Amino acid sequence: MIKIALAEDNSLLATSIIEKLSFFPEDLKFKFRGINGQDFLDKLEKDSNIDVVLLDIQMPVMNGIEACKIISEKFPHIKIIMLTVLDDEVHIFHSIQAGANGYILKDENPKILFESIIEIMNGGAPMSAGIALKALKLLRNPIEEKEEISIEKFDLSIRETEVLTLLSKGFDYKNIAERLFISPSTVRKHIENIYQKLQVHNKVEAIQKAGKHRLV
Repeated sequence: MIKIALAEDNSLLATSIIEKLSFFPEDLKFKFRGINGQDFLDKLEKDSNIDVVLLDIQMPVMNGIEACKIISEKFPHIKIIMLTVLDDEVHIFHSIQAGANGYILKDENPKILFESIIEIMNGGAPMSAGIALKALKLLRNPIEEKEEISIEKFDLSIRETEVLTLLSKGFDYKNIAERLFISPSTVRKHIENIYQKLQVHNKVEAIQKAGKHRLV
């Protein structure tokens, strides 16, 4: 029985991930969830009898990469899978540097998630297909540790930044509207403006560009 813990601030996504794990009750045991990196570490201090942790990258208080570094240093027996919507080279690079053993996109199906957990327990380094290609690109063209990522000015408003942040966390139009107390049509208009300012055509491109330029 492989013991699993999760760090994810989005309750809807956390529920989805836990549900995926529940498909394999004979092999996986879910133990606890932290709502951010610091909360997760506090719980891990009380119960470190964990085999694999699934870490979101974008969390308040302490993000997943910072938590990953601490976990890999204090609890070297624990395997770490970054479970995220971000697949740009910068986040992959810093996650690997922090001690991550795998990097899986949140929208992978339960079977892929389960196989990734088994692979990591067998000494492998599971990665979603698109991420593996980017990892190869990193090997060919490594990012220098001290290299600063260029920050472009996209002139996003405060509200647009809030919408983009929630979008990057997996919220849909309706949930964003409820969170920000605005109408779904207003959310749609903000997203259209975001796409125009970032010069992208869809949600995936917007999230990738936001991550690359540290907009969220």
